[in-house]
Amino acid sequence: MAPTEPDRHPHGTPPSEAERVAAAERLAGSRSGLSRALWALLGLAFVAVGAVGVIVPGLPTTPLLLLAAACFARSSPRLYAWLLRNPTFGPLIEDFRAGRGVSLRVKLTALSMMAGFVTFALLVPLRERLAPSIAVAALALIGAGYILRLPTRRP
Repeated sequence: MAPTEPDRHPHGTPPSEAERVAAAERLAGSRSGLSRALWALLGLAFVAVGAVGVIVPGLPTTPLLLLAAACFARSSPRLYAWLLRNPTFGPLIEDFRAGRGVSLRVKLTALSMMAGFVTFALLVPLRERLAPSIAVAALALIGAGYILRLPTRRP
């Protein structure tokens, strides 16, 4: 049986709120105040950029929120629990960190939104700009590859 961590539970069920906070406290408690503050600031930056990624094409939201969760687990049990309580992103983060992957619906939504926004960007504002078009297309392909490589959660 694996040790209880913020994202694992010995019986395969999701950890409770108290278990999540206790695990984050164990991680955060071993760090200095400055280290914890820097991890928290980095986590908040990832949340801010991830929030922008909800509306900006090619900017992945879920990986940024996963990074934020990792930062919060090392800095602030309160922020870690806050992120996991989010009704939209909490279950996605929980499933991913527990190794269950993401649903096919989330993958298809992410890929179709990315394709639509990138196509618009390439055809309208970047139509005659070769270098930015290549950069956007390359980053979109990297993002799509990452999404496709994620394990697909079974319903």
